[in-house]
Amino acid sequence: MAKTKIVVIQLKEIIYTVIFAALGILLILLLIFMFKPGKDKESASTESDLYTAGVYTSSINLNDTALNLEVVVDKNHINSVEIKNIDEAVTTMFPLVEPSLETIRTQLYNDVPLEEIKIEEDQKYTQQLLIEAIKTALDKAQTAK
Repeated sequence: MAKTKIVVIQLKEIIYTVIFAALGILLILLLIFMFKPGKDKESASTESDLYTAGVYTSSINLNDTALNLEVVVDKNHINSVEIKNIDEAVTTMFPLVEPSLETIRTQLYNDVPLEEIKIEEDQKYTQQLLIEAIKTALDKAQTAK
């Protein structure tokens, strides 16, 4: 005759076994998703970026005075456009430089593309000069990738 064996399993042991089995399955799934081949998230985000974040400058020559136009950009947006070394003599000789830049700056901060900026008739030439300098600085931001 065969001896009958009685096995006693406590509920506590069953709960621990189920918890460890679930954690093991979760760990295996996590490892599969982490090392699964596919597109990298970083390469996908850099393809959609317009600019390399940073500060880019361009030079404007007015008579014998060189003005430095500074454009600050992040990955997809123009954050700041300023003329850095403008002095009182330049503002006296060329009074439309600062108001023209302010008009352009307002449109750029409202996400108007550089090609679609509305040029005012009374500041036409000054704004065109400033837009060309901004384009030059943004070209540097695009080629810095």
